[in-house]
Amino acid sequence: MAFLSQHISEFLTFTEIGKNQSLKTVENYEHYLNRFLDFTKDIEVAKIDLKLIEDFRLYLNRLQVKNENLSKKTQAYHLIALRAFFKYLARNDINCLSAEKVDLPKIPKRTVEFLTRDELERLFESVNLNSKSGLRDRAILELLYSSGLRVSELRSLNREQVDLKRGEFMVRGKGSKPRLVFVSKRATEFLNNFLKTRTDNCKALFINYKKIKISNLADEKRRLSTVSIENIVRKYANFAGIVKKVTPHTLRHSFATELLINGADIRSVQEMLGHASITTTQIYTHLTNQRLKEVHTKFHK
Repeated sequence: MAFLSQHISEFLTFTEIGKNQSLKTVENYEHYLNRFLDFTKDIEVAKIDLKLIEDFRLYLNRLQVKNENLSKKTQAYHLIALRAFFKYLARNDINCLSAEKVDLPKIPKRTVEFLTRDELERLFESVNLNSKSGLRDRAILELLYSSGLRVSELRSLNREQVDLKRGEFMVRGKGSKPRLVFVSKRATEFLNNFLKTRTDNCKALFINYKKIKISNLADEKRRLSTVSIENIVRKYANFAGIVKKVTPHTLRHSFATELLINGADIRSVQEMLGHASITTTQIYTHLTNQRLKEVHTKFHK
């Protein structure tokens, strides 16, 4: 007789090893499923029924974390994790509730923030290029927008990895899935200008300029952290007078939006972003539907 805790442990192992999903995904599943485990007090999975699921949904709706109720989106994540868990159990012929019976709450459609062409140029121009750190920061901004990289992907880049002659290189995104990313001529120019200032042997593409004591870890310690990159983007957005909240992901959104506005097909954009599902990429389409705009221009007088 196996209880819920044992099956959750086996499911998490399968998610990480069998499905090769990212550690962040595994951590999220563990967090959501452990909250369900705490609620049920580790019962047999065969005893989990719709009544218990509904009681859990009510519990989530009333739960407060740091004096705030869980958002509908966060509540949905708990149920998505449960559905994935039940599907895993069913595939392994373990008697359990059908995943399809776990309904997800209706949540508002996700919206994305992106920068206009004017805002992008103001952001780029706000960087002072008279220093090594300024040349580095401009290269970071240009590369984020040119390639649509995630901040974690940009942080992990090594100099030898980036082929500026070809203007393209391979990265490993979520779940270690490889994809090809492309660099514009302008981004290539700023990257080359930055790399000409490098006299160190550190393999990381983007480094900090703090004085580091010599040690076996000095090389990796010089690599910019994701927090540092986020702070760089935020700093120049403030310099540029952009009132929106601007993050590295905002530049990724801007990259995708620009492609779609200019006629790129959504499947190609999906590949360039490294989205596993086309549904994720479709969050941009309501912002960029050129056909609807043309209809409005033609018939609205």
